[in-house]
Amino acid sequence: MSANERDLQLHIVELESKLAFQEDTVNSLSNELLEHQKKIDRLQQQVMLLAEKLRNLPDDQGILRPEEEPPPPHY
Repeated sequence: MSANERDLQLHIVELESKLAFQEDTVNSLSNELLEHQKKIDRLQQQVMLLAEKLRNLPDDQGILRPEEEPPPPHY
């Protein structure tokens, strides 16, 4: 095997190694993205449930709308 062929073989091995590393990284990032999306979906569900509970609270619960709130004491 000539020096040129060895260099070419080493270059191919290096490229295959880089490709394998990139594939592993892409898979890891994809899995992480999936987990984040699941968490976002759960958080959105919780916000929707809380918003629904707030809408269903009776008016006499002592929770004022922002325009009904008295000004803070330092005013």
